[in-house]
Amino acid sequence: MTSALPALLFGGPVLAQVSDANVRAVNTARNWAVNANGGLSVYVPASCMFETANGGGSCLVNSTPQGFFFRFVGGTPGWQVEGRPPSLETQIQVSPDGRSVVNVPYNGAPR
Repeated sequence: MTSALPALLFGGPVLAQVSDANVRAVNTARNWAVNANGGLSVYVPASCMFETANGGGSCLVNSTPQGFFFRFVGGTPGWQVEGRPPSLETQIQVSPDGRSVVNVPYNGAPR
């Protein structure tokens, strides 16, 4: 009964908090991919990389003391909305504070 109390008081489900470091990590990873792949005029990452309040949504593979690891696809502007296949896949690890890229194991054709 007590677990339902916050939802009753505030009118909806209680969502988990996303840390500031996680939000920074999503932005850092997305910006790295956009810049590395030619800029927004030629490359747009998957929509999950714009879900900062959700910590990167399905693009966040894991979060450990070593940082945040993301895997996402991207393509030419409009690719996802128009149902076209992605042209790139990125795997990227961001530091635990979310401020820098630690490793890019893969940035190439979707596998």
